[in-house]
Amino acid sequence: METITLILVLLFAVVVSGVVSRALPLAIPRPLVQIALGGAVGLVADWRVTLDPEIFFLLFLPPLLFLDGWRIPREELFKDGKTILELALGLVVFTVLGIGLLIHWMIPAMPLAVAFALAAVVSPTDPIAVSAIAQRVPIPKRMMHILEGESLLNDASGLVCLRFAIAAALTGAFSVQDAALNFLWVAVGGVVVGAGVTFAVVQAKGWISARFGEDSGSQILISLLIPFAAYLVAEHLHCSGILAAVAAGLAMGFAESSGQALAATRIRRNTVWDTIQFTANGVIFVLLGEQLPLILGGAAETVRLTGHDQFWWLGVYVVAINAGLAALRFLWVWLSFRLTLLRKGVTGRTPSWRIITAMSFAGVRGAITLAGVLTLPLAMNDGSPFPARDLAIFLAMGVIIVSLVVASVGLPWLLNGLQMPAEPSQQAEIEAARLAAALAAIAEVERVEHALAEAEGDADLHVEVAARIMDIYRRRIETRTLVSEDAATAKRIDRLERDLRLAALRAERTEIFRRVRERELGSESARKLIRELDLMETRYAG
Repeated sequence: METITLILVLLFAVVVSGVVSRALPLAIPRPLVQIALGGAVGLVADWRVTLDPEIFFLLFLPPLLFLDGWRIPREELFKDGKTILELALGLVVFTVLGIGLLIHWMIPAMPLAVAFALAAVVSPTDPIAVSAIAQRVPIPKRMMHILEGESLLNDASGLVCLRFAIAAALTGAFSVQDAALNFLWVAVGGVVVGAGVTFAVVQAKGWISARFGEDSGSQILISLLIPFAAYLVAEHLHCSGILAAVAAGLAMGFAESSGQALAATRIRRNTVWDTIQFTANGVIFVLLGEQLPLILGGAAETVRLTGHDQFWWLGVYVVAINAGLAALRFLWVWLSFRLTLLRKGVTGRTPSWRIITAMSFAGVRGAITLAGVLTLPLAMNDGSPFPARDLAIFLAMGVIIVSLVVASVGLPWLLNGLQMPAEPSQQAEIEAARLAAALAAIAEVERVEHALAEAEGDADLHVEVAARIMDIYRRRIETRTLVSEDAATAKRIDRLERDLRLAALRAERTEIFRRVRERELGSESARKLIRELDLMETRYAG
């Protein structure tokens, strides 16, 4: 009973965080609000969440990484692929080596392998935290796509490095050759397993749906189980479950392009996944705050591990680690941008310092860092406590909080008025797709109309109804053709049509609710009508 109550309290704290973050006059990111609420729960209540590292890792990471892989714009990922790989792979290794050596130099009491493990968990960035910070100062699209792609891959690379560091800490041995071979197996095997699981599941459910029909609830549940299946199969084969979850998400994006799922399934599934993403990320940050009183309660012992007596030394270490992360990221981003310019044959130009600094500030640590550090083993192979585990957790939490605070102050200032290179407009391909879709719709209506007329007779009725539908598409084609060379007019027509349709839909909904209140319409019929209107409004409002 106490466990259920605690879960409900944590979920309620996530809900409250959304309200508070919107109500505050300052642009305080939601993760910071969630950490504060979690800390309040930890101080007020006597409950303590004992986080089993393996369960915590399995529960939170697979669905979040799967969803990131599923929803990331694949075209943007491939367009900036080299830059993303340089940040997601090269920067992670650079960060692990540099920050690991810095931590071990500052805190000799922390074994080198544990220092590298801590460096590995603070290397991945969190785009969700960045987007929360930049709500009032939107991040340029291309920069956000690079950050999303980097985060998608550096989650996996950072956690793979963590795995090797923990293995070295437990065994006391590390072989570069064995690690390289193991990395290939872990990486390649994880990608193959993740993609294989997704395609196998998609093929199986497609075969079943084609023969027995599609049930939306089952389809949604299957999509929820895929990341866990990919993760568990990969871990069973001693591959990377993290990479398997990412690859499963990317494969899901390709598989879904076939358009097999019903429209109702896609709408409901998106809603469910949005809720899971909001809840999982929120619970992670609330749990971080809930753990803070316990970690701070043992601060005295944690300080003694560093060889000092004053508590403020922990703050010094947190600031030093953040400064080291920012410096390494700034240097790597500058080099990456320089290489990008050289690959394009551009000489004599230097990247804008504001862009590089903004990219460096955007390296915010978040849910993945917390999830990773909490997976540090509780004990060594001989049963003794894992060395400096509490210290590593404290420093990781400090890095998360400081990076969020610094970015919430510095990133909006840097992004304000920042001019990024112009992005090619997608309006032309959107208009071409709309015209092609309208032509395809007219052709299909004509085909179906002729088939039904032959089968059922009464050709005049079929012609009248079909003409009514085709007129809608013909007007769309005529409108697009007339304004194809005038983008401003096209946008104005789209906005006017949308506003009028939304006004009409809201008037319909108001009338339906009035009839329900006056008992002129039953509740079941009203729910059906309201759902139809909601789906149409979602189409136009989105």
